[in-house]
Formats: sequence, C-alpha cells, structure tokens
Amino acid sequence: MPERHSLFWKLILGLALFCLLIVSMHLDLEQRVYDSMSTLSRDSRQQLTAFGREAERAWRERGRSGLDEFLHDFYQREQVWVVAVDEHQQSLSSCPLSEEEALRLSFVRRLDQKVGRPGGQPVFYVPFSDGNGRLVMELPPRLDPRVDRPLWDFFLRSVLPACLAILLGTLLYRWLIGPLVILRRQANGLSAGDLSARVGPPVASRKDELGELGRAFDQMAERLQGTVVYQRRLLRDLSHELRTPLSRLRVASDGESDPQVLRQRLDREITIMQNLVENSLELAWLDSERPQFEREPIRLLQLWDMLVEDACFEAGWCRERMLFEADEECTVYANLTSLAQALENLLRNAIRHSPPQGRVRLNGVLEGDCWHLCLVDDGPGIEERYLETIFEPFARLDSARPGDGGFGLGLSIARSAIALQDGRLWVQSPPGSGLQMHLLLPAAEVQAQTV
Repeated sequence: MPERHSLFWKLILGLALFCLLIVSMHLDLEQRVYDSMSTLSRDSRQQLTAFGREAERAWRERGRSGLDEFLHDFYQREQVWVVAVDEHQQSLSSCPLSEEEALRLSFVRRLDQKVGRPGGQPVFYVPFSDGNGRLVMELPPRLDPRVDRPLWDFFLRSVLPACLAILLGTLLYRWLIGPLVILRRQANGLSAGDLSARVGPPVASRKDELGELGRAFDQMAERLQGTVVYQRRLLRDLSHELRTPLSRLRVASDGESDPQVLRQRLDREITIMQNLVENSLELAWLDSERPQFEREPIRLLQLWDMLVEDACFEAGWCRERMLFEADEECTVYANLTSLAQALENLLRNAIRHSPPQGRVRLNGVLEGDCWHLCLVDDGPGIEERYLETIFEPFARLDSARPGDGGFGLGLSIARSAIALQDGRLWVQSPPGSGLQMHLLLPAAEVQAQTV
C-alpha cells in the first residue's frame, strides 16, 4: 500500500480535482454562454422596436399602401418573413394571410422571451402604441444572438480542453519532471567531478518518493565528497610522514660505517614505515568500505584484563596502576577484534601521556540500552580547542617525531571502529584533570560464553 505522502495519492487527488475543475468550469461557462445567447440583446430589442414604430407610422400616415411599401422594403432588406396584423390576427396590409402564416401567428414571442432552440426561426412581434396592431417578423439573422454559437461550441469543446490539458501538462512537468531535471543536472555535475553537486531543498524537502530520491542523492554525494577529500588528505599526510623515515634511512646509508648499527637502524625505520602504512590502509578501509562487523556479547572485564596484560608488558607498568571501576557484569554488544583494537589504542594513548606514577581508570554506567564507559588518565589533558583535532589523522599535539610518539592514527581508527558498531567516541578534558575518553556502546545480555 502506498505511503501517506506517496506520489500515488497526490496524483489521484490532483487528477480528481483537476477533472472536477474542468467539468465544473465547462458546465459553468457553457451555461453562461448559452444563457447570453438565449435572449435578444438590448440593441437588438431596440432595433426591432424601431422597426415596429416605422411600420406603425407608415400605417397611420399612408394606410395600406404605406404599410405594403414598408413590408416590401423590409423583406428586400432583411430577407425574412414579416406581416402586420390587428388585434384579431387579420392582415393590415393589402395581402391577406395564408393558412400557414395564420398558423405561425400562434407561435410568436415577445421581445423579452427566449430565442428558442438552435436551428429554428423564431418569430417576434412588436405591438403598436395603441395596442390595436402589431408587427410580426422572423428574427433577422444579423440580430440572432445564436449566430456565434458554432464558434463558442468549438471553443468550449476543443480550445478550452486543449488549453486545460496544456496547463495540466505544464503543472505535471514542473511538479514531477522538474525535480528529475534537477537531479539529472546534479548527477551529470557529480560524474564530471563536481563533488559539491546537490539537489538542495527544492527536491530534498519533498515528502514523496522524489524527495526520498533527492535526499538519498545528497547523502550519497555528501559521503562521496567526504570520502574523496578524506582519502586525498590521508594520502597527502601519508606522503609527508614517509619523508622522515626515508630521510633518516638516506642519512644512515650515507654516513653510518658500522654494519650492525646500520642494520638496526634499517630494521627500526622499516618497522616504523610498515606500521604507518598498515594503519593508514586500515583507516582508509574503515572510512571507504564501512564494513558490517559481526557482533557478539563481550564481557568487558575479561577484555580489559587481556589488554592490561599486553600494555603492562609493553610499557613496564604494574597492573595496580590500571583500574577497572565499572560493573563486573558489564557486557557490550560489539565486534571483539575491532573493539579490542580501539580500546588498545585508547589505552596506549593514556599510558603515553600519563606521568611516571600515573594511573589509568576505566569506569562505566548503564544508560538505557547502552553502556557509557569512560577511560581516564592522570595526564595534563589538552585545551578545549583540540578536543576534536586529536581525532583527525596524523594529528599530534606534542613535538615527538613520527614513530616515537605514534603517528596520530590510533584515535582516528578507534573512533571509526566504534562508530561502525553503533557506538560513539568523544573526549573531555576538565580543568585540573586528565583526559577523559568517553565511549557509548550497545549493551548486551550476559551470556555464559567468554571472549
């Protein structure tokens, strides 16, 4: 069943209203036109009245001969049947009435009556001033209000429907084809390399299928532009970051004479470049492919113990400095591999910026159907203006050279991995406190299996 705002209902309603409009307009105009043609105009009545006055004057001044002359001249001029009779329906002229003419006198009309059906020859009478006689005549064709009826019939039955059809076509074009033209123009612009091409509110704000298509196109174009810009920037930053280890390799190969030291230097720089390329490729893969990770319930305490064990081995910390302060039954619904990598990057970042005897704490509370986790360190924190900058690729707020303090990719990878699991990652740095990494992850039912 089509939705409430579907084009189907709009077209049905629009066409129904348009048909009703056409029918009502046609009937109204036809009625008005035919009403105006059914009676004599004011000028026609005045002219017929003037004919009656002339006939009466001829009768009174010259008798039958004058009336015969008037009737003859009138017939020669108008080519219509005309007689003058008294109150007893007897001819006032010298020519008596035939039976047919006498019969026609039974169907005469006053000047204010209707003309009659099309195709007939209406007969009107004009009474004399004394009421003892009247002039009876067929309506002259030049005074017949129905003379333009064929033209009006053609207009009402052909021209008007054609104009309304053109109007309907124009409205449908602007309403249906117009948005498609905009979409085609923007699609051609996007295919030509214009990443800013958007259909905009005129199409996207609609609530029907065309609006959904416009919003889908804008979202696609927005994502495409973001992906292209992101990958261009990633490639530019990657090329910049590779220059440092390559430069060190060149210096070492030119100036180092001890083969053992040179080999150690090569191993170190190759490892740095390998990690840099792998992290960059992973970040680009997360952004462009947006994989759908298989998720499962994960007991956070067990994952934390595993990550702490690895971190203590790498950093030389004791386990007492890494505290788990969340509920031991905290279980999230996520992908184990990507969540472990994200938490590992956050944990390494916290350890790197903690003071010599600092601690790292993970706490969390259940908020609705999500676990709100917070990883807190004892470091100096950062300024508020850098809270989003640290999630950008290759962003480093310290002066460490590439590889020594990380490449600035860990937090970017962590945020992308969390976002792909319907989660969210953000940071806070309250004054006088360390950095607080906040994670919001879907909660899961506690299950018997372990990670």
